[in-house]
Amino acid sequence: MYLPRIFHSLNLSTEERYRAELLELNEKTKDFGLVLTPQDIELMMAARTQVLNSYGRVELNIEVTKGIIELFSSSSFIEQESYADTLNELYEIFHYFKNETEDRVSDRQLLHKMKELFEEDCEGALELLKSRLEEYVENFRSELTQNESLDEGEDDQWNLKI
Repeated sequence: MYLPRIFHSLNLSTEERYRAELLELNEKTKDFGLVLTPQDIELMMAARTQVLNSYGRVELNIEVTKGIIELFSSSSFIEQESYADTLNELYEIFHYFKNETEDRVSDRQLLHKMKELFEEDCEGALELLKSRLEEYVENFRSELTQNESLDEGEDDQWNLKI
C-alpha cells in the first residue's frame, strides 16, 4: 500500500542525484565557456524522459548524458546560447542510432563516432550529423549481414563435413 510512495521517493532521490552530477560537470565545461543552469538541467531531464519513452528505451544511470556533455563540450561548434538544446538533440540522435544498430554498437563507440563526425565532417551541423550517421549505420548493417552470412557458411561447411 505504501510501495508507490516509496518508489516515488526513490525515483526523486535518483533524479536529484542526476541533477547534481550534471551540475558538477560545469566545473569541466566552464573552461570551454559552457555552463548548464539548474533550469537547463530540468529541461534536459524532461527531454531525456521523453526520448527514452519515444524510443522505448530504459537507462539505469545518467552516463550517456554525462558522456555527451564531456565529449561535446570541447567542440568549437557549440556555443552557450544553444548548449542545452544541442545536448538534447545529440541525446535524441544517440538513442535513435542505438535503436537503428539494434544496440550492437557500444555506447562509447557510438558517442565517439558522433563526435568524430560532428567535428570533422559536419562542422557542428546536427542535420548533417544525422545524415552521416545514417551512412555509418547502413555500412554497419551491411558488414553485419556479410559477417552473419560468412558465419552461416562456416556452419554449413561444418555440417557437410560431419
